[in-house]
Amino acid sequence: MWKVLIADDEAIIREGIRESIDWNEFNMEVVAEAEDGEEALELALRHRVNVLFVDLSMPIMDGLTLMKYAREKLPNCHMIVITGYDEFSYAQEAIRLQVDDYLLKPTDPQRLREVVAKVKEKLEQEQKEKQYRELLTNQVQKHIHVLRQQFGMEWVAGRLTEEDIMGQLSLLGLSRSCPAQVVVIQWFSFKNQPIVSDRDRQLLLFAIEKAVSELLGDGEKIVFRDSNEFIVVISWKPISEEQRRQIETALKQHLHIRASVYIETVEGGMVGVATAYEKCKEQMVEESRLSPIVRRARQYIQKHFSQSDLTLESVAEFLNVSPVYLSRMIKQELGISFIHLLTKIRMEKAAELLLSTELPIHEIAERVGYDTQHYFSTAFKKAMGVSPNQYRRTRMISEYTD
Repeated sequence: MWKVLIADDEAIIREGIRESIDWNEFNMEVVAEAEDGEEALELALRHRVNVLFVDLSMPIMDGLTLMKYAREKLPNCHMIVITGYDEFSYAQEAIRLQVDDYLLKPTDPQRLREVVAKVKEKLEQEQKEKQYRELLTNQVQKHIHVLRQQFGMEWVAGRLTEEDIMGQLSLLGLSRSCPAQVVVIQWFSFKNQPIVSDRDRQLLLFAIEKAVSELLGDGEKIVFRDSNEFIVVISWKPISEEQRRQIETALKQHLHIRASVYIETVEGGMVGVATAYEKCKEQMVEESRLSPIVRRARQYIQKHFSQSDLTLESVAEFLNVSPVYLSRMIKQELGISFIHLLTKIRMEKAAELLLSTELPIHEIAERVGYDTQHYFSTAFKKAMGVSPNQYRRTRMISEYTD
């Protein structure tokens, strides 16, 4: 039953409205009456009424003030003004408060029926819309994983406008701010052995998605497969180099697959997610052109860069090749020298630590393989154009102002 409250300081008017029609016919019930605005507001909030009849001229709190408060506290409440001819200009102001209708005193039963019937129709329509929204929400929640996957595929494929993206982010309960990074994970079955059945393949893909999602923690993200069955992550939280290595290691140890993780920063707003995805795939193509020796050398450096005594000779010894051959291959395939490659990896890690931690500079220097803070600061300024402290300060200010 829809709950009705009648607020008028004249008992005869309240009685006339209450007794003029059969409220059950409209699925309504008069749950309370009030003779002043203050009492009416208290009763309206207590009963959470759906329909409020309001006399404009009441003691203590007038009808307009009552409706303003009621509109704030009960935004879905339907309001009907009770007014006399001499208060009609008042009633016009009430209309601006989005009242449903008005009744002139003394109330005419036929007019009252028409007004109540119209309000009943609105209430029923609102109820249907609410039920539909709840049904839609339940369906979205039930299939949220599939919907997010489909959305992610459309997004990185560049098939969505910024308006489309914002609308779907809201629908899927995701942040409407721009993501930080796109990650593409290329995976290979152990020793390139074929996976026997499609069912096994689907189970493996599901296991990879689950493992990646858990390793990346609680940060907001979408994890899905693209058309090539690479695992793609759109992440609103930057992913560290350490997390990247953890993914590669965990997939090898627990799922017996080899994986390469490619990460790109999103630039250019919401539609720049597609660009970042394409850049990840370009990285993948470049990686595929590398010889096994250079690929293994880079992986070794990425794992052991924190060792201050890491040298071309020690890496070459691990790979069982001559330092001269390794140096030539790195220069030929990556376009930079061994020392430049090592420095680049160390600087990327240092930049990450400067922004994600409050560690002092000397400790960061040690963590990225430098014996002294002075040597580290000199190398960092040469590579990044500013000192470590300036980099930390300017980037933090930039993120805060954004």
